[in-house]
Amino acid sequence: MPEQIDLFSASDIEATPTPTDFDPDKIPTSASVPIPPGTYDSLTPLAVHCKSCQRCELAQTRTNVVVSRGNPNAPIMVIGEGPGQQEDEQGLPFVGRSGQLLEKILGAVRLDTEKDVYICNIVKCRPPGNRNPLASEINACRPYILEQIRLVDPKIILLTGATAVKGIIPSEKRGITKIRGTWIEWEGRQCMPILHPAYLLRNPSRDPGKPKWLMWQDIQAVRAKLDEIRAKA
Repeated sequence: MPEQIDLFSASDIEATPTPTDFDPDKIPTSASVPIPPGTYDSLTPLAVHCKSCQRCELAQTRTNVVVSRGNPNAPIMVIGEGPGQQEDEQGLPFVGRSGQLLEKILGAVRLDTEKDVYICNIVKCRPPGNRNPLASEINACRPYILEQIRLVDPKIILLTGATAVKGIIPSEKRGITKIRGTWIEWEGRQCMPILHPAYLLRNPSRDPGKPKWLMWQDIQAVRAKLDEIRAKA
């Protein structure tokens, strides 16, 4: 399987300066309106904005906006790429086959998605045909995920797949297969890129060195890091 390549240039994802006449009521209607840190005082108004958002063309084809699930006070945040068909239908992230596998992976190291994990995506609406999100779509939605990170305040962030890595750390130029399983400090937080569960479904072998074997090593490292953080608290 060839190494996954960058999906878009980091230069395509930029922060927009806050204008002096900033009006938060205009956030859901235009991607030209920024979402500065501290815009939301809780996840509730953020979800309201997400569910009425028209910041990119994905709003025209979605069934539901997929904001999050899990514990909003969780120590671990899992960030996926974008909703698939079942997620779009149910309005919840990671509920299809990939989500079921994610649950098993987390459960294997005694991580509970209702207690230990908050799950969300880089883009909140399903790209047609499950294609990769465009840079413009990620740029429009990225401020929402940054506010989710600020409000949840996780100790560990798992970035599932290349799009999640680029959406959070646009300066990262290495491919996902090069950096999976490594700790990257970002904004004072411990981030680990991991392979997307969908990739594991396409590569079911458990042999050493194969994707499922690599994921097992990675998720054990995540469990160990969480235990280390809790021991120091």
